[in-house]
Amino acid sequence: MNEHQQPITILCITGYFKGGQFMRAAKALGCRVLLITAKKLEHKEWPRESIDEIFYVPQDSEHWNMEEVIRGIAYIFRTRKIDRVVALDDYDVEKAAYIREEFRIPGMGQTRARYFRDKLAMRMQAADEGIHVPAFCPTFNYDELRHFVATTPGPWVLKPRSAASATGIKKIHTINELWPALDSLGDMQYSYLLETFLPGDVYHVDSLVDGDEIVFARASRYMNPPMEVAHEGRVFRSHTVAFGSKDEKELLKQNKKVLKALGLKRGASHTEFIKSAADGKFYFLETSARVGGANLVEMVEASAGINLWTEWAKIETRRKGEKYELPKIENLYAGIIVSLAKQEHPDTSSYNDPEIVWRMNMPQHAGLIVQSEKLERVTELLESYAQRFYNDFFMALPPSDTPTH
Repeated sequence: MNEHQQPITILCITGYFKGGQFMRAAKALGCRVLLITAKKLEHKEWPRESIDEIFYVPQDSEHWNMEEVIRGIAYIFRTRKIDRVVALDDYDVEKAAYIREEFRIPGMGQTRARYFRDKLAMRMQAADEGIHVPAFCPTFNYDELRHFVATTPGPWVLKPRSAASATGIKKIHTINELWPALDSLGDMQYSYLLETFLPGDVYHVDSLVDGDEIVFARASRYMNPPMEVAHEGRVFRSHTVAFGSKDEKELLKQNKKVLKALGLKRGASHTEFIKSAADGKFYFLETSARVGGANLVEMVEASAGINLWTEWAKIETRRKGEKYELPKIENLYAGIIVSLAKQEHPDTSSYNDPEIVWRMNMPQHAGLIVQSEKLERVTELLESYAQRFYNDFFMALPPSDTPTH
């Protein structure tokens, strides 16, 4: 950083304990780092050596009174100029957009943010741009819903428009199941959408974007779809897609179309697609303006040799006229397996293959990442570990049917 330039002040927003790597990287780049988070997270192990000031809101998770938050930030602004606002979690994207709009800070505004949080908005925009999406219908008008279920073969899925991951999704098998499901939502029916259920394999592409250009993207496949993990009780597994394969080329192509259509200008993204078992085409499911969860950052790092949090920080703190330079990329195959564990501190020491490069350190969770030059070895290990995880660690919790809004 030029010695005559003032350091960039970056305000990080999160209602969850995450993003430590981003804040460390931003601080190492010479930024002044501010954090706003929930009061209940005050005693978490934040990287305090990399955070200049922490501010707390009394509300938990995503339930923040944004008018109060805005007044608090206005007070901060009197003596500290904020240059960037970064949402570290999916639920914080709208908060960050609201703050940017109020204080005219560069970055994604509220309208654009809806494309990365609202599943209905992202589907409508993608469909308008000619991108394949599963057939869907808003839940606003009953006549439209009746026409949709009469002309679109079931089963269908009733999805919350703004919940993260597979939270709150309900599978609807018959028309007679639909109306009670909608009635159970009461006044919140409008915050859902109905779409056809497409059987198939689910994939994800994790990307970095700078100046409208995708500077990095890595394609991977879930071995168990997220909905299956959340609703049927399964271990979570994912692995890199074969480099140069037809699937990888198509995923990267579709990912580029999606991010261009939705207008991501700068930052990180995690985008999901399903390869339909019926016609073999890739259909866009959802995207985000943040890195992927479930330790996929660590899996991508094992494959590509870069940390998405760190590179995102470099992109966000780049000054006008400066050019972001992507580090040298590796092309190794990596895979992850994670499970809720019945033990508070599960012992994975009996898993001792040399391909293991990461072990999860989180209460009530067991997880491993493997790395190899051969995809076949990665999938072989993940298959063998899955059965062992069920025997050694696995614990299932009931799915959440009532997402927060």
